[in-house]
Amino acid sequence: QVQLVESGGGLVQAGTSLRLSCAASGRGFSSDAMGWFRQGPGKEREFVAAITWDRGTTYADSVKGRFTISRDHAKNTVYLQMNDLKPEDTAVYYCAARNSKMPHTSMAAYDYWGQGTQVTVSS
Repeated sequence: QVQLVESGGGLVQAGTSLRLSCAASGRGFSSDAMGWFRQGPGKEREFVAAITWDRGTTYADSVKGRFTISRDHAKNTVYLQMNDLKPEDTAVYYCAARNSKMPHTSMAAYDYWGQGTQVTVSS
């Protein structure tokens, strides 16, 4: 059974940093793309970042230059380093994986999802 488990969320002040982790189990994802999405209060879930099997990256415009996605194949884990956090980054952050090498910005393209981790940024 495939599981994605996020960790690292919390309550922080604007301008600070957090690093989210997503540990996968049940199968390896070293050949597949993985991504991060988020859902803010009263908003739809939106794409944040994605990474290919060979560490190519894609970002939403709203986080470009502040967030960095990375992965460790040996640990079957993907990370999201979030710097210079803003109150508008407040959301539940979800990790996702797909049965494909190519990243995608659409939720529908992903096959596996974690339960999410809350990030709250105070002003």
